[in-house]
Amino acid sequence: MDVYEAVATRRAVRAFTNTPIPDETLERVLHAAARAPSGANLQPWHIYVVTGAPLAEVKKRIAERVASGDPGDAREYSMYPPGLRSPYRDRRSAAAGQRYRALGIARDDEQSRHAEVARNWDGFGAPALLLCYLDRAMGPAQWADAGMYLQTVMLLLRAEGLHSCPQMAWSVYRTSVAQVVSPSERLVLFCGLSIGFADPTAAYERIARAPLSETVTFVGG
Repeated sequence: MDVYEAVATRRAVRAFTNTPIPDETLERVLHAAARAPSGANLQPWHIYVVTGAPLAEVKKRIAERVASGDPGDAREYSMYPPGLRSPYRDRRSAAAGQRYRALGIARDDEQSRHAEVARNWDGFGAPALLLCYLDRAMGPAQWADAGMYLQTVMLLLRAEGLHSCPQMAWSVYRTSVAQVVSPSERLVLFCGLSIGFADPTAAYERIARAPLSETVTFVGG
C-alpha cells in the first residue's frame, strides 16, 4: 500500500472485529512512527498501549460511570473553542449528520444518539487502545507534534491492513483510565486511538471534506 492509498483509505472506524492484533505488528508500527516530525527532537508524546484484561478493565470502569449518569472529569483542555463559528461549526454539524444518517439514527432520537456516543468508551469493540499523553509543560507546538505522530501511526496501521479511530473522548473519563495505566501526574491525556480490523458489515458514510478552494491558497509568480 503506497502513501496515497493509505491516506485515501484512512478513516475513523467505529466498528471493529475482536480479532487480536499481534504484538509484533504494533511494535513495528510504533517503532517506525518514532520518525514522525518533532520540533528540536523533543518527541513529547508518551504512549501507552492497552490490550487484554487491562483494556477490559478500563472499559468496565468507564461504562459504570456512564451508566450512572456521571458526565466525566473536570476538563484539562478544551476539545473545541467556545463559540465555534462558521465554517467550522457547519462542518462539525454536517459530519455528525452524515454519521447518524448512515446509522439510521434520527436527529430527534436522543436515546440512540447517547447510546452511540457511549460506544466511544468501548473503543467500538477494538482489541487495542493507544493512549497519547503529553507532559503538562509542553505548549501548542508540541501538541502539534503529537498530532503528526498520531497521523503517522494511523497511516502505518493502514499499511498493516488495520484501521483506527482517534478519540478525544477517552480524556472525558481520564481518571478511570489512569487508575489502570498509572501515568505520571505530570502527564495530560490528549486522546486515545482505538485500533483493530474494521467490521466489514458495519454501515458507515465517508465524511466529506471541504473543497481545496476553501482551505488552500496558492501564492505563485
